[in-house]
Amino acid sequence: MSSDVSNQRFLDILKVLKKHHLAKGMTPEKLKEIFEDLGPTYVKLGQIMSMRSDMLPEIYCDELKKLRTEVKPMEYSLVKQVIQQELGRPLESVFSKVQETPLGSASIAQVHLAVLSSGGQAVIKVQRPHIREMMERDIHLLKKAAKFLKVAMGTGDLIDFNTILDELWKTSQEEMDFIREAENLLTFYENQRDISYITCPQVFTKLTTPRLLTMSYIDGIQIDHMAALKSAGYDLTEIGEKAAENYCKQILEDGFFHADPHPGNLWISGGRIAWLDLGMTGRLSDHYKQLLKKAISAILKHDIYTLKNVLLTLGEPKDRINHARLYTDVDDIVSRYMTMDFGEMRLGDLIEKLLDLVKKHKIAISPDITLLGRSMVTMEGTLAACSPEVNMLKILSMHMSSMIYKDFDWKKELVHRGRTAYASLDKSMEIPSQLSDLLNITKNGQTKLNIELTDTEDYIRVFHRAAGYLVLGLIASALFIGASLLCMTQLRPQVLGMPWISFAGFVLSGILILYLLFRILFRSKS
Repeated sequence: MSSDVSNQRFLDILKVLKKHHLAKGMTPEKLKEIFEDLGPTYVKLGQIMSMRSDMLPEIYCDELKKLRTEVKPMEYSLVKQVIQQELGRPLESVFSKVQETPLGSASIAQVHLAVLSSGGQAVIKVQRPHIREMMERDIHLLKKAAKFLKVAMGTGDLIDFNTILDELWKTSQEEMDFIREAENLLTFYENQRDISYITCPQVFTKLTTPRLLTMSYIDGIQIDHMAALKSAGYDLTEIGEKAAENYCKQILEDGFFHADPHPGNLWISGGRIAWLDLGMTGRLSDHYKQLLKKAISAILKHDIYTLKNVLLTLGEPKDRINHARLYTDVDDIVSRYMTMDFGEMRLGDLIEKLLDLVKKHKIAISPDITLLGRSMVTMEGTLAACSPEVNMLKILSMHMSSMIYKDFDWKKELVHRGRTAYASLDKSMEIPSQLSDLLNITKNGQTKLNIELTDTEDYIRVFHRAAGYLVLGLIASALFIGASLLCMTQLRPQVLGMPWISFAGFVLSGILILYLLFRILFRSKS
């Protein structure tokens, strides 16, 4: 792209920001409207940002989820041109018919129904020309404007724009590589091969390139179209339970999950649940799967200590952790949910509060985990739209129980318990000698007691602030009293009928008093 085009685009961005009165502050609703006005590439960026609650406050993520997915479609002549360029041959030699009206048109690509020359229906996903260059240019311009945006939006350090833009560009590049999406479909298909009620589109690998994805067509009913499903004879509760059960399998067993399971991506076709659009997926290592199981188990058992340790293991603390406060905060959140009936507990709300908690304690969570958190929130919303009585947390706990029962090996468990008992017995034999040593040290006056006070640094900061206020107050008082005493003298020159030095003392005293009042009354904002 030429510099003139970039400059013009930059001016267009500034016009949109001015239109929405950015100088008056930023709100989630305003950010969504700005993205919509800036065009398709920004709509896509907003959709990706909505999945990154580790970078953006939750209220922004929730609002950005509402961004429209449909954008103005490409002309069919341009679609045909892209297909022929990617396949390197005339369109008619591969497809006997391509429907000119797209099934859907999004910011990166649009989808058309086609009929293969060999027979059978297919879906063609065609990438918009120059979309990569356009997004790269827009992100580059946004990076240039990052400092201005931080000041104009009044976010301070709340949002790290450069980090967000780097992550978004990385995610966008992955979504624009249709070979990667084809691999996702193949992996998903293999993982669900033995599940009779689950399906997904199959890829035509010879007709797929980085900018063109050809896959089998799945006709059916969207999962939240309840009236159509009922009229077709489907049991909505069964659909919800099976969708939730399969999702649990994806995260707890496969370690490969659909990261955007909104209703438009789940269809019911021929008695099976079809998962569509695997452009955005997440992966969990065996380590993360085990930690996730521990976290769910700890929530169900109200084991605050284990849950706290799991949160610390999942992330990397960016500052010194106040363990007592973290423990209390986790206990407050989980206790609130433990008082509910099991059917009323909402996993999505719990996840959002735990993600807010780790941000509050400056624990950097892996992007895979935050993506999973947002995905679980989306999945619970999908279940609420089609089968409100299905409880995601209940399905998760049942799935975990069945996994534990299936994987249980009583011989290994017996050996493990035996070793644990032996180690405990061995340590207990050392207790009398250790107690004797402790008594001897105490008798000789050599005992030392180390105490760590929680929130010590906070108390020190409060003490220093109070001491500073006291000193300033004393100085202001001294200046006022001194100026009052000097008023009884005949020192010259005079200002407003008083010696100039008295006038200066009153002014300085007044300034200090106003400063103290401001700091005391508005210290929470300082």
